Amino acid sequence: MEKKRCAWSTSDALYIKYHDEEWGAPNYDDDYLFEMICLEGQQAGLTWITILKKRENYRRLFAGFNAESIANFSDDYLEQILLNKGIIRNRLKVFAIRKNAIAFLKIQKEQGSFSSYIWSFVGGKPITNNFESMDDLPAKTSLSIQMSKQLKKCGFTFVGGTICYAFMQASGMVNDHTKDCYKYHQ
Repeated sequence: MEKKRCAWSTSDALYIKYHDEEWGAPNYDDDYLFEMICLEGQQAGLTWITILKKRENYRRLFAGFNAESIANFSDDYLEQILLNKGIIRNRLKVFAIRKNAIAFLKIQKEQGSFSSYIWSFVGGKPITNNFESMDDLPAKTSLSIQMSKQLKKCGFTFVGGTICYAFMQASGMVNDHTKDCYKYHQ
């Protein structure tokens, strides 16, 4: 018998793997959190499956999402990245990754870790929601809007309230698996 999953995971093997192994699983690793906030920003206006299919290209071109390396990328290097068809070739989005790396490193220096800073928005532990269907899930919440405002003050871009909520879902800050999904109770 096949496992019941959240409706968004569709039948695409990549989506199923992401749903089963990553989405909604609490993650406190700074490097992972940096990658996810950058990728969520790349998604703006697009579908998540589009980003997942390009994820390995992003990892390759952006030094495995090593923030220290990215913070030192030159404008010329970023312009070269824009020529690569394996990513979303939006200049503002590509340059935002470097800007976000600089802001990320600043938060790490000031707070000790990005993880402790970002998880403080939810008191350090996941919020479990009780949604029956995908139609019940919000696009953003007052908490994601608050996170967005704070991240923007710190220098991040492409971190609006909707992007921050998607990031919260992805990194497990909120458990938005629907109640009929096998991952809901895990």
